Amino acid sequence: MSILRFDELTPVPWKNGLGITREIVVDPPGSTMDDFLWRVSIADVDTASPFSRFPGIDRTIVLLEGDGFTMVLDGEREHALTTPCVPFSFPGEAQVEVELAGGATRDFNLMIRRGRVHGTLDVVSGPASLSTDDVTLLHLARGNAVIDGIACATGDTVTMPRSVDLSARSTVLLIRITPIGP
Repeated sequence: MSILRFDELTPVPWKNGLGITREIVVDPPGSTMDDFLWRVSIADVDTASPFSRFPGIDRTIVLLEGDGFTMVLDGEREHALTTPCVPFSFPGEAQVEVELAGGATRDFNLMIRRGRVHGTLDVVSGPASLSTDDVTLLHLARGNAVIDGIACATGDTVTMPRSVDLSARSTVLLIRITPIGP
């Protein structure tokens, strides 16, 4: 288990250079944005900039802070990402245009290389006590929790957690990653 605190994450440009993200975990370590198997990050969206495209990647996005935005995928399909902690999945090769619903927002991103690994993102709200032996990564989206005996707060991410005591009005994102095939 290791704890990654939000304020210790380094802001870097999006793949397309039009925004800022903070990479939490990338696998394998040292991978680039073109060759990772899976990646988790937190992005700031403060303009109506298009999302970076990631061919061959399945993406899941979750609004963490702010009013959110409306996504227009490939000029046809709209999705309002305006409710915090409700995951939305879409193909990484989609052309995604954004219209902000208000001011700047922050969102959590799970990216999985299609056909190589399988990933799920589940949302759990407290109060709750969980055994998390099969969880690869846990992100505390809001509130407080004791994870493997250590106090954690909003923005903390824990790799390979084993147990979680989640406070009332707190929410965690549980990420499970499994390889596909031999």
